[in-house]
Amino acid sequence: MGTRRSEGLVFHQPYIDEGKGPVVILLHGLFGNINLWMPVVEDLKKTHRVIIPRFPIFDLPMAQTNLSFLVRVLHNFIEWHQLSYVTLVGHAVGGQVALFYAHQHPEAVEKIVLVGSSGLIDQNPADDSSASHPTNFHFINEKVRTAFYQELPEVEKLTRDIYDTVQSLPKRMVLSSLVQSSLHSKVASFLGKLELPVLLIWGLQDKITPPEVALHFHDLLKNAEVKFIDKCGHIPMIEQTGQFTQALNQFLIKK
Repeated sequence: MGTRRSEGLVFHQPYIDEGKGPVVILLHGLFGNINLWMPVVEDLKKTHRVIIPRFPIFDLPMAQTNLSFLVRVLHNFIEWHQLSYVTLVGHAVGGQVALFYAHQHPEAVEKIVLVGSSGLIDQNPADDSSASHPTNFHFINEKVRTAFYQELPEVEKLTRDIYDTVQSLPKRMVLSSLVQSSLHSKVASFLGKLELPVLLIWGLQDKITPPEVALHFHDLLKNAEVKFIDKCGHIPMIEQTGQFTQALNQFLIKK
């Protein structure tokens, strides 16, 4: 647990920090949490220092509820831990944050891994329609189910977590504001300027950010490769942990 003041905001920042070696930072999306990354930590920490920060999304004042502020939060987190030349692995909006950070601080990032990342299309992984139906558990459950190709026990827990979150009007307002900020924070204008290696890990059955989005990213980036995973939706680190971890490890050791 750490406490950090960032541009007038004081927040507590629980995070995972395990293993030794080159630093890999795993970034969650808006409706995600650090638990989505836990299946890959055990293997990854054998060869790397694995850090999973938690964005203080619901501690943000409305005036700072935007993607740019999350990028600054990540920058402060990296500086606070005195990290350098890290690999950023971002899921959904976490990938969008990683791209903006690498664009603004290219000297600080060695590689990027994008997993079902937002930033190119208008359909956002953190679709705020769930926030518009806060009392409809069935509706939220159906939205969560679209993130998976298979029927998995994680669906029920994710549904419950999101349902509990959006019962709060202030939290719904924060999420809606961040979704709109994400939709208006496109990355296409600078992707071609990024020199660092980028791996795109994508579920072939991703209905939230379809495979075509990965191909669009690939076309715009200078130094990118794509790994598609079959029988997999929007959250491959949960749904196909073994294939996800293998692709990630192969990319990390590549010179």
